[in-house]
Amino acid sequence: MQDQTNPLLSAWTAPFGTPPFEQIKSEHYRPAYEAALAEHVKEIDAIAGSSEAPSFANTIEAMEKGGTLLERVSGVFDNLAGSHTSDAIEEIERELAPVIARHFSAISLNEKLFQRVKAVYDARETLQLTPEQKRVLERYYTNFVRSGGGLPDAKKTRLGDINERLATLSTQFGQNVLADEREWKLVLEAPEDLAGLTEADIEAAAKAAEDRDLPGKHVITLSRSSIDPFLQNSTRRDLREKAFAAWTARGEHAGGSDNRPLVAEMIELRAERAKLLGFETFAHFKLDDVMAKTPDAVRSLLEKVWIPAKARAHQELTDLQTLAAERGDNIEIAPWDWRFYTEKVRAARFSIDDEEVKPYFQLDLMIEAAFDCATRLFGLTFSERTDIPIYHPDVRTWEVKDASGKHIGIFLGDYFARSSKHSGAWMSAFRSQEKLRADIRPIIVNVMNFSKPPEGKPALLTMDDARTLFHEFGHGLHGLLSDVTYPLISGTSVARDFVELPSQLYEHWLEEPEVLRRFAVHAATGKPIPESLLDKLLAARRFSQGFATVEYTSSALVDLEFHLLKDAKGLDPIRFEKDVLARIGMPKEITMRHRTPHFQHIFSGGYSAGYYSYLWSEVLDADAFAAFKEKGDIFDKETAKKLRDFIYAAGGRQDPHEAYRAFRGHDPSPEALLKKRGLDTALTDAEV
Repeated sequence: MQDQTNPLLSAWTAPFGTPPFEQIKSEHYRPAYEAALAEHVKEIDAIAGSSEAPSFANTIEAMEKGGTLLERVSGVFDNLAGSHTSDAIEEIERELAPVIARHFSAISLNEKLFQRVKAVYDARETLQLTPEQKRVLERYYTNFVRSGGGLPDAKKTRLGDINERLATLSTQFGQNVLADEREWKLVLEAPEDLAGLTEADIEAAAKAAEDRDLPGKHVITLSRSSIDPFLQNSTRRDLREKAFAAWTARGEHAGGSDNRPLVAEMIELRAERAKLLGFETFAHFKLDDVMAKTPDAVRSLLEKVWIPAKARAHQELTDLQTLAAERGDNIEIAPWDWRFYTEKVRAARFSIDDEEVKPYFQLDLMIEAAFDCATRLFGLTFSERTDIPIYHPDVRTWEVKDASGKHIGIFLGDYFARSSKHSGAWMSAFRSQEKLRADIRPIIVNVMNFSKPPEGKPALLTMDDARTLFHEFGHGLHGLLSDVTYPLISGTSVARDFVELPSQLYEHWLEEPEVLRRFAVHAATGKPIPESLLDKLLAARRFSQGFATVEYTSSALVDLEFHLLKDAKGLDPIRFEKDVLARIGMPKEITMRHRTPHFQHIFSGGYSAGYYSYLWSEVLDADAFAAFKEKGDIFDKETAKKLRDFIYAAGGRQDPHEAYRAFRGHDPSPEALLKKRGLDTALTDAEV
């Protein structure tokens, strides 16, 4: 009998069955998880112990129908642990991580269950399954095998132990990064400490100080929306160096938040796990089940981009050093100088002043622009609701409908940085779409970390901020438009190097003149962006792509090399990082986008041996947007319908190669990516 006084276990009566956030307390999570895990165990035991001959219905569909309560509880807890955590939630998260890992390991290593799945899989050609059912069956069988199904008991036991320990380490890694971000602040005490900062920067720093009980002062935090503008605009080189050092040293401090020993143990355990499953390295294991298939294919793509990116970065460095000399700054460009001088070169080359640009990128209008593009492409409409529970006052909620007025889902936007939120930007689901148990509509959330403006003032974004908003909304559409029967393949449940296609593709619409002319409207005057400024912004799109590509690709290469280790005993992760960067010729003036001790994508975010996937997906998105350009209409209805049917709505219904070909008609080429980033001429220009 479930405890009906626990809001996580009782019926949810809010509109559209959204979680009753205002009723949920931290003390509700443990008993809710206990009940949900126990219920799921009973469901799995009933399937595994069934006396009926294995069938798709009594084995695969039965597993798909199970775990409803667990999905509901974890949907709330996992999301809040990232976007609005607390000491109590973090304690529960540490406690539950190994418990939940143990639970799912027990399922994936259940021999009776695996044999039932295998029996259905072996008979698949005789079962008259639909294409979607066949795909779901194949994914179940593959997942069981990749989790250790069929292995001897001793290896299964060790795999279970590894999974449990990795879950604990991953949770601690993310919490350590958040602890460092939460603890550090740069207080700008004197007026001269504000030198070079824009009015918007100063207002954001004042708001950050106010939020930290330092009224009247100014604070720079380790939120990217705070530190990036500071590094870009502050003329105080000493303070830039101090802020940059803190930014790059997250997770690398002796004491409770030191991630270095966690990284070493995780790499060692992942290598052992791969060997137990019959793979040469963890990278071979991880890549075997995605589009890339092999480490060689990943390395080939990264190196194809790395060489021209370095050449372009060398050209950019020369420009920065020249400008520094012209300004009378007797320095050698260092990593904490790059953004500062880049902004000065950009302003000079394209006559762009960031203070002039930001008022045209109002958060509210950029949200409206993202919605409008979805309306024109897919017929969706968005109506803001105030009657739906939210987990923080900053969260906004919209109901999404299709062109016929049918309810599609609920979309939540959580846009501002706060100390209870992990850094970065992401999309997630409180509930995913499916049709098996009922016609279940999704509840999707976008989480970002923009600087919150003072009361009564609009939030202003950089062009990069606006691009992030469109990126995450592309993921959001992938979840909202999902139209599959089975939960396993719903929404973003696709190959890791395919999942970034819908998000990165959606970024293209932001940079289209017809979108900017309509939504880039000045916050004070209400006037649309001048054509002269628009032309300059579009001309500057490829500016500093050497730097951007080098900091990203170096991170992807370090990730790959970590996970190609066959034996990681005694690993010093910082020394290993330095050795890899030296081997590839990393420019000393640029650092990795994500250094190892705070590389949450690969140590707490599911992208292990997979950070390359953003670049892999960019090959796809550069070619995919060309489909609209070739039609002469970026909202071409026929192309948009194919995009919806084969990419956004299809979930994991098809092999990703097949899905892309169904949309585009051919395979993509990396040349489109090089052209998009402006790197196709880098080698020639640099005579390298």
